[in-house]
Amino acid sequence: MATAKPQRSPQEVEDIILRKIFLVTLNDSAETDSRTVYLELTAAELLSEGKDLRLSRDLVERVLIDRLSGGFQSAEPPFQYLIGCYRRAYDEGKKMTSMKDKNLRSEMELVVKQAKKLIVSYCRIHLANPELFGSSSPSDSTRKSNVSPLLPYVFGEVASTIDAFGGAGTSEGVKPPPGFVDEFFRDSDFDSLDPVLKQLYEDLRGSVLKVSALGNFQQPLRALMLLVSFPVGAKSLVNHPWWIPKGAYLNGRVIEMTSILGPFFHVSALPDHTIFKSQPDVGQQCFSEASTRRPADLLSSFTTIKTVMNNLYDGLSEVLLALLKNTETRENVLEYLAEVINKNASRAHIQVDPLSCASSGMFVNLSAVMLRLCEPFLDANLTKRDKIDPKYVFYSDRLDLRPLTALHASSEEVVEWINREDPGKNKSTGQNNEGENRLLQSQQASSSGSGQLSNVGKPKYPFICECFFMTARVLNLGLLKAFSDFKHLVQDISRCEDALSTFKALQGQSPSPQLDSEISRLEKEIELYSQEKLCSEAQILRDGELIQRALSFYRLMVVWLVGMVGGFKMPLLSDCPMEFACMPEHFIEDAMELLIFASRIPKALDGVMLDDFMNFIIMFMASPQYIRNPYLRAKMVEVLNCWIPRRSGSSITASLFEGHQLSLEYLVRNLLKLYVDIEFTGSHTQFYDKFSIRHNIAELLEYLWQVPSHRNAWRQIAKEEEKGVYLNFLNFLINDSIFLLDESLNRILELKKLEAEMANTVEWERRPAQERQERTRLFHSQENLIRMDMKLANEDVSMLAFTSEQITVPFLLPEMVERVASMLNYFLLQLVGPQRKSLSLKDPEKYEFRPKELLKQIVRVYVHLARGDAENIFPAAISRDGRSYNEQLFGAAADVLRRIGEDGRVIQEFLDLGAKAKVAATEAMDTEETLGEIPDEFLDPIQYTLMKDPVILPSSKITVDRPVIQRHLLSDSTDPFNRSHLAVDMLIPNTELKARIEEFVRSKKHGEGLPLQAEKGVIHTSGDEMLID
Repeated sequence: MATAKPQRSPQEVEDIILRKIFLVTLNDSAETDSRTVYLELTAAELLSEGKDLRLSRDLVERVLIDRLSGGFQSAEPPFQYLIGCYRRAYDEGKKMTSMKDKNLRSEMELVVKQAKKLIVSYCRIHLANPELFGSSSPSDSTRKSNVSPLLPYVFGEVASTIDAFGGAGTSEGVKPPPGFVDEFFRDSDFDSLDPVLKQLYEDLRGSVLKVSALGNFQQPLRALMLLVSFPVGAKSLVNHPWWIPKGAYLNGRVIEMTSILGPFFHVSALPDHTIFKSQPDVGQQCFSEASTRRPADLLSSFTTIKTVMNNLYDGLSEVLLALLKNTETRENVLEYLAEVINKNASRAHIQVDPLSCASSGMFVNLSAVMLRLCEPFLDANLTKRDKIDPKYVFYSDRLDLRPLTALHASSEEVVEWINREDPGKNKSTGQNNEGENRLLQSQQASSSGSGQLSNVGKPKYPFICECFFMTARVLNLGLLKAFSDFKHLVQDISRCEDALSTFKALQGQSPSPQLDSEISRLEKEIELYSQEKLCSEAQILRDGELIQRALSFYRLMVVWLVGMVGGFKMPLLSDCPMEFACMPEHFIEDAMELLIFASRIPKALDGVMLDDFMNFIIMFMASPQYIRNPYLRAKMVEVLNCWIPRRSGSSITASLFEGHQLSLEYLVRNLLKLYVDIEFTGSHTQFYDKFSIRHNIAELLEYLWQVPSHRNAWRQIAKEEEKGVYLNFLNFLINDSIFLLDESLNRILELKKLEAEMANTVEWERRPAQERQERTRLFHSQENLIRMDMKLANEDVSMLAFTSEQITVPFLLPEMVERVASMLNYFLLQLVGPQRKSLSLKDPEKYEFRPKELLKQIVRVYVHLARGDAENIFPAAISRDGRSYNEQLFGAAADVLRRIGEDGRVIQEFLDLGAKAKVAATEAMDTEETLGEIPDEFLDPIQYTLMKDPVILPSSKITVDRPVIQRHLLSDSTDPFNRSHLAVDMLIPNTELKARIEEFVRSKKHGEGLPLQAEKGVIHTSGDEMLID
């Protein structure tokens, strides 16, 4: 070894070291290493110059150029040679630790360091100009034309014990000499390295193109993370022509497939369109024939997918964070994200065009990455929310947010508000130009840095503000869209399974090749759908951290929005602040959708602070002046419905209802208000929509009735609002009950006809196969409709039963009592009347049809109202119902009630009420005979009954009876004669006509010798008889 011979001079040692590093010699003497090249021409030149044939620092670059340019037959290709030189230089450097002469060691270390620097420099030159030194190997030339020779060494540098799932990847790494990669990329000028880096980025992009979650993406991802950690690597990436692709046909899908980062974001477990399908196929590999797999195998697949996807999220977050921390590249990252968001805006549509929009996988991945970028400002106290400037929605030219539907303001109102000048600021600026004033206002909006003036005269927003709005958009187009797709997928599977069941039933009756084909097609479709569902479950639903991060983000969202209206306090101001009114509607809708989804995933809400969400919902669900869309407010009730303790299975949610101040004070009130408001949504499907929305409200109200504090609040509201919102609520509850029960019973009759058709097998078989299929589909459709309508009807009747026990006054108001009596009579007629036998079903429970329970509840409503009827007006109202009242029904119902074990006291009270109604009916007939022919002007023009309290309608000038028009106004706030607006407080008493009617009645009664007290409708007892007028 050279260092072991002290007699050698430093020049000799230097020569030996450099010969070993560069494998060259200037002497044609025998060399032990066959790789060593004799530089004959160089030696001759040196001799002619009178120089020694010895390698030195001064000569080494000249020697290296000659070695690279010489085209020696047995020599290595240039790049491999240079890498070898660096490795040998590293080895020589390690050997020097054994040198005893410190001065010599220091000198030789410097030689090695300079050699390394030279080698790296020529590596850069060669990679940037591969043709400069030629190539002695055809295979090397071919390789260079495909990928950068540096790529395997970058892969080798980032090689880890945690390798990509699925074994070895497509690109094998080669371990580079220690320190080579770092020295190659550090401390270099941009121009020399940029071409090399551009090629590497293109190679990395290509290596993950169409790679799924089970493919080798981790090695290229780690390589990308390494490259952007160098300032020159970060700068080169954002200056690459493919950072944001350009072109007339640029769309979301083009960005995903052709940008440098796009294919990394495309890596996913979620399925994509066939053209862009990634390999290996996750669904096929992990979830094919899932029903036959062991639960442990499925769980293993779920865990694997969740782990590799989180590796991807972490890696891409690190890449973006490195670029964002660099002031030279931050703006480019924001431009890239904005371009991805803006070019994929149509992902918000129900139907997404896979050829023009990026994949669901890309946007779910981007959602996860953006949430990681938000973490610094999602602290428990949300201390940095003042950095989020609402004016970003209007004044930022980065994201196109203005076309989005606003919470309350119309697009015209938004424009008008933006254009409106602030007089105070106009004076201070002294500008006449409206646009400039508006711009300055936005720039001076907040002293906390929310809007600052940039050099180019545009408002500049802090990163927190930009990140917040971008994340909101990405979640809308990504994670929340994926939730929606998942919901539709589950519905598709259910529909296919129903169809398959129908076809198999038909096949059992009359086999045919066409049915075989349909069954086979549906089974394949269900298999593919099931794989897709399990892939989504693996990447999204089972990733608790992803869900919790999203919940933290939307907690910030609701707290920030509430800040615009003065914080969490009630009641709200009557005028909605325009900043709030102009915010995109999907901000709140996405928060509600996420809460609904998370509530259905076990343990997803554990540890989440739900109080802010609860406050927000209570504040806005019944505030149409703040949130115009009734369906969005209805979605808030759906969230609360998921939190009912028996449904959520969590004690946390119970405290939200039972120990929460705003909840105790406003929840019942706002639910009743929303129940009324939802009658008119403005949608063409409003009539049917209201039933499903009210179903959620009814379930919630039923739970709240069982909580004493809420029940007390309910009773107080009924007392305060007995002629306001509570009366409206009661009216719609009765309307719905009648409609739903009527629909259900009519459908039962239709279903029984279809059953009879299908039971007559001889006739049934004679029908054409297509007709049988259609009739079978109709049968199953009717079954589903009956089940749904009966479930809703049961809820409504149940609510009438439990509320009427403690709240009776609103039921017995003049404008309501006859409506209530008619409804109860109608239900009684259907359940115990002559046609009840035609409603018998083989399996009534299957259709939620429980006639015995329904009868019990109807009778209890009768009895509850009779108990609260201090003025005894209820029996007369019952008997006045000409459509359904029949005195015999009370006895028939009592017989049924005894058979099914109803409380004897309730039965007796019910029979007593029936007896009173019978007497009232007789008295009414007597009165009618007494009054004889009534003048037309005394008759109500709507019901043709004698008016008791005539009022004039201000618009049409027509006189009607007050209870009749009040009943009409509960459902329709218009004049029934000309459709102009009408409210109760607009009615004008017709005192002159009332006096004439009273005089008419008095004269008739006196003439017949009837007691004057009967005018007040008081019941008089004479022996055992009860009389009523």
